[in-house]
Amino acid sequence: MKQIKVAMVGQPNVGKSSIINAMSNARLHVGNFAGVTVEKKEVRLQKGEYDINIVDLPGIYSLNAYTPEEQVTKNYLLYEDYDLIINVVDANVLQRNLILTLQLLDMNPKMILVVNMIDEVEKQGGMIDAVKLSELIGRPVVLASAKEKRGIDDIIDLVIDEYNTPKERRKIFYNEKIEDEITSLQKILLKSPHFTDEDRARFYVIRLFEKDEDVYKEVHDLPIFLEFHEALGKSMHRLQLEFDEESVADIIANERNSIAKSIVMQVMQAPRKESLTDKIDKILIHPIFGLPIFLFFMWALFQLTFEVGSIPMDYIDETVTNFADWLKGILPPGDFNSVITDGVIPAVGAIIMFLPNILILFLGINLLEQTGYMSRAAFLLDGFLKKFGLQGKAFIPLVSGFGCTVPAYMAARTLKNPKDRLITMLVLGFMNCSARLPVYVLLIAAFFPTHSAGNVLFAIYIGGAILGLIVAKILRIVLFKGEPEPFVMEMPPYRFPSMKALAMELWIKTKLFVKKAGTFIAGAAMIIWFLSSYPVNEKLVTTYEQKIELAKSEQEKTQLQNELAAKNLENSYLGEFGKAIEPIFAPLGFDWRMSVAVISGLAAKEVVVSTLATLYAVGEADEKSSTLITKLRQNVDFKAAIALIIIIMIYSPCVAAMSTFYAEIPQWAWRTFYTIYPNVLAWLMAFGVYNILALLGY
Repeated sequence: MKQIKVAMVGQPNVGKSSIINAMSNARLHVGNFAGVTVEKKEVRLQKGEYDINIVDLPGIYSLNAYTPEEQVTKNYLLYEDYDLIINVVDANVLQRNLILTLQLLDMNPKMILVVNMIDEVEKQGGMIDAVKLSELIGRPVVLASAKEKRGIDDIIDLVIDEYNTPKERRKIFYNEKIEDEITSLQKILLKSPHFTDEDRARFYVIRLFEKDEDVYKEVHDLPIFLEFHEALGKSMHRLQLEFDEESVADIIANERNSIAKSIVMQVMQAPRKESLTDKIDKILIHPIFGLPIFLFFMWALFQLTFEVGSIPMDYIDETVTNFADWLKGILPPGDFNSVITDGVIPAVGAIIMFLPNILILFLGINLLEQTGYMSRAAFLLDGFLKKFGLQGKAFIPLVSGFGCTVPAYMAARTLKNPKDRLITMLVLGFMNCSARLPVYVLLIAAFFPTHSAGNVLFAIYIGGAILGLIVAKILRIVLFKGEPEPFVMEMPPYRFPSMKALAMELWIKTKLFVKKAGTFIAGAAMIIWFLSSYPVNEKLVTTYEQKIELAKSEQEKTQLQNELAAKNLENSYLGEFGKAIEPIFAPLGFDWRMSVAVISGLAAKEVVVSTLATLYAVGEADEKSSTLITKLRQNVDFKAAIALIIIIMIYSPCVAAMSTFYAEIPQWAWRTFYTIYPNVLAWLMAFGVYNILALLGY
């Protein structure tokens, strides 16, 4: 069996995953790239005597990588072993996508160009000449539609043909002056034993013209570096004078744009009639109705998140409780039994019961992205964001923040202006990440009527976003004076989402969530159990055990057992810690248990729920409500619950997110500011709302 390793590359949203899903009899493996939390998808399939392994690399706009995902793709293309590239482009935006194609052709690899979504172009009366396109770029071309499974089998056949064909000659060249400079520098690099391939030497020269730091570091350690560095400076100076440009990178970029435009003019017949996308855009990005429609979609999403997601909650809670009771009867009595059945299982169960809500929220966001509506939302909010001192492209990390703050901080790398990037990162914490959703759902279920739950959840998310915008405006006026840079974004056509791709994304998110609940949160639960179980006051236990033996009814026994549990908890390490920090939170109406839960939320926001479950889940709940909701209603008043929601909404994100911010922003002044200001603001706002509600009689 012959092995063929293929790298699948393309810009974001070109349909790479859809093509992989359309490949019949393929085995999909999902994991992470080594050393980074970037998703890795691989497909293995067999045809004849060939075993083909296709690695679906994260989307990348160009080899000038800015995000961790783009860096992973770039590193893979430059340093990993593979036999050929499948470059996927979107037929609707062919010229823009060909920019990356031309960068890949700089390496002169074995490559196949897959023009996806050709059906959408043809439905509008357009056409692409695949034969002519293949002649111009010197590589095989497939016109494909993942939705219609058109051209999918041709891709596999061409992979085998290309693998068995000698490397083809280069057909794409730049301006003669640029090529002369490339050739002269290429000869210097080839003096080094490090370079045995002319194509690689040529590619490195082009990358150095574009100021690629990774390539520069590699060349810097070579013996010929001094000679090469001097020659590179002279070449760049000559090109700057020749083209009257300050940057050689801009010269190369302009060349690629010109080549891409020329290719599209020769191979593509543009659609003749008004597309369905144009008709829909007249409504959805209408200058007056566009924004209210977007807000309605978001409101509907949060209604669904709560109304539908709450249906299975009691069933999951009951199942977890029954499982813990069953296990308690099987395991031998003692500390191990207690830590598993009283600590880990209730804590993990308290998180898993919110899985339906989180999946519905992810499904909604994925639908917005796959249909092409997300970029319309960015367009609608561009002018709005500028009023608050944010750059238009900040919408991308801000929306990412509703999923997880860690990738949202990384997505802020796309903001080139340092001020715009920093101000965006400082307010990303106000975008409520999915980890906070379980806390909100729990508190809303406990303190608000069911019919208004979706509206309350929507208000929390919108309130956090509005507060973030207000803070951004204040920061822009006080600390970041000046206007944000303008931004341009090309909008993809609307398309029906792939059900298979949606299902796959939700499956991956479910696995990651359950893995997190089963490891990190379980570990945190064990620590909290230990701190809440020790030290044991033997004298107190003996006294209560004697009282329990003498109790005349089951109700009296249960009451005494609950009293013993409460006093043991109060005298534990966790109780002592909670009492030590209680004065900080007492003005907000928090008892020591809520204070401990807030602190534990700095590890991960989901842990707030599991901590409350550990600290409050004593005694039995009635059959109509979960144990934890019942205990919260008994122990927490309404205004303290609202103060807790405000704290969760504003204070510092989890340790992972804070670490990411520190890694992205090296200045200690901004790190210190970022660490302090949201916590002070959270306390002050919670204090203000708590006292306003007290005056109103709550």
